[in-house]
Amino acid sequence: MLRCRSFSMYLIDFLGIILLCVLQAPRVFSVAVPRSNCYAFDNTSHIYDFTSWIGHPFEYDGKDFDTVVRFCKDVESRSQTGYIDFGHFDISNYFVPGSVDVSFIQGFYNGDLNSCETSYDKRGRTAQVNILCGNCLNQACKGELGCICSVTQVSTCRIIIELAIPCEKRGPRIFEGFTVGFNPRSWEVVYNGLTQTGFEKLHHEFSFGTEQTRLFLYMTAVSAVSKLVGKPLIKVMPNNGLEVKLSGSGANGSPPTTLSPTMLIVDWRCEKARDTPYEVNISIPVEGYEPIEFILTKLCRYRQDAEGDATRGWVTFGVLSCIFIVASTVFCCGGFIYKTRFEHQRGLYALPGMTILSACLETVSGGGGYPRVEDVDGNFINQASWERQPTSTQETQRTRERNYGSI
Repeated sequence: MLRCRSFSMYLIDFLGIILLCVLQAPRVFSVAVPRSNCYAFDNTSHIYDFTSWIGHPFEYDGKDFDTVVRFCKDVESRSQTGYIDFGHFDISNYFVPGSVDVSFIQGFYNGDLNSCETSYDKRGRTAQVNILCGNCLNQACKGELGCICSVTQVSTCRIIIELAIPCEKRGPRIFEGFTVGFNPRSWEVVYNGLTQTGFEKLHHEFSFGTEQTRLFLYMTAVSAVSKLVGKPLIKVMPNNGLEVKLSGSGANGSPPTTLSPTMLIVDWRCEKARDTPYEVNISIPVEGYEPIEFILTKLCRYRQDAEGDATRGWVTFGVLSCIFIVASTVFCCGGFIYKTRFEHQRGLYALPGMTILSACLETVSGGGGYPRVEDVDGNFINQASWERQPTSTQETQRTRERNYGSI
């Protein structure tokens, strides 16, 4: 019984150690852009995501007309004469923080243009919705999903609505105005402090090819808070098989601004082929804010050699060639001096190896070479006899001529 208890205690301690290691392990938590455009930042740069509220109707019974707000969609008035459109929630995200008692302000534009042709920028009827996180000041709301506190008609073309709702849970603090994108500027990885879709987690379709060994990123931020940006940190998963290095002004922690962006160069090389992409988690710490984090994926179809391996063979060949040339020059000069001073040879015969070269040429030419003394003397004898031959020939010809003449 005691043995069983001791074993169980050891098992609990072991599991506790594993759980502690898991909790202390660094985690990549990227603040991704919400799924919709229905989100806003408060005055402290914390994000509120109202995606689940899109289209929820809020009705208000007025004296002259009823007002209906469909959250993050449109505003309209209903009366006996029909429906009048007071604007739509624009795609440009007219969702801004408020002031004092108002938490957020939503703008609705491009409503009904009838009798509002002279409105600002010809946007027709417009509406402004002031959102209060909580209850109305007069405690008018009775439901859990909030209600419209009041409706003020500024003119026939514009109304102001006060809406109270239980706001969503406050999200992390976002470093607004910070952008990370590909250079040349074609795509943003992080925009306005939020990681864009495709880089918040592993996406196979967003992977970079094996042949792309270098990636250029630019970073910009508001100059007033650019000094809060720290040096980027990387983590590769799995940690073996892909070599990643960061360089550039962004890797050194230089403060990025909109007028002078910093460059972050990612050099990665495949050391081991793999069917699934590698994950490169890049984290940029920001003082007082959530870190900027995004994921780059690299697909390794084959192993890549280091940059120096391709030229290392040529460097070795060049060094050996230089050594051979220097050694040959020293050998030739030493042999020439030796044969000139000690063997008293001159000209080409004083060069080392000329004797062997002459022998090879003589062998190739079929045994030719310098003439022997006997051959030289014979040639002179034959030449002398040949030179005396014309005299006897002339005498013979004269005798024949005389004989012929006598006949």
